[in-house]
Amino acid sequence: MEKLAETQTPIHDLIRRRWSPRAFSERPVEPDKLRSVLEAARWAPSSRNEQPWAYLVATREDPESYERLFGVLMETNRAWAQKVPVLILTLAHTQLAKDGTPNRHGFYDLGQATSNLLLQATSLGLVTHQMGGFDVEAARQRFRVPQAGNL
Repeated sequence: MEKLAETQTPIHDLIRRRWSPRAFSERPVEPDKLRSVLEAARWAPSSRNEQPWAYLVATREDPESYERLFGVLMETNRAWAQKVPVLILTLAHTQLAKDGTPNRHGFYDLGQATSNLLLQATSLGLVTHQMGGFDVEAARQRFRVPQAGNL
């Protein structure tokens, strides 16, 4: 049975079905579903059509990449996320690609793209859990994220 949020006024069932569990199956996410959620993110609107986001994706099928990404999580998140089949680190470009000036909309645009990703995942029967509990500096060093790309 699907879990539906109790809302104060009617909203789309897709939004009502989205929730953030802390228990996951180890079952792999099919590659076509993973591509689909990333494609949904790609189609998000963005200021000046910059699409100032990037996603670092690690699946259990690639243990080395998975462990590298899992390793930047805070201990409290490692405890519940240990069975998660896919980890995705989001990045926002804070400079405009067109002219290098500051992009004050980068995080907002990343949020819209990630919302598309989450809703697409929900539509495919996947569950997601966003978390901010990770070591930003360790991630920046480990994945060579330049200062113009913020985590």
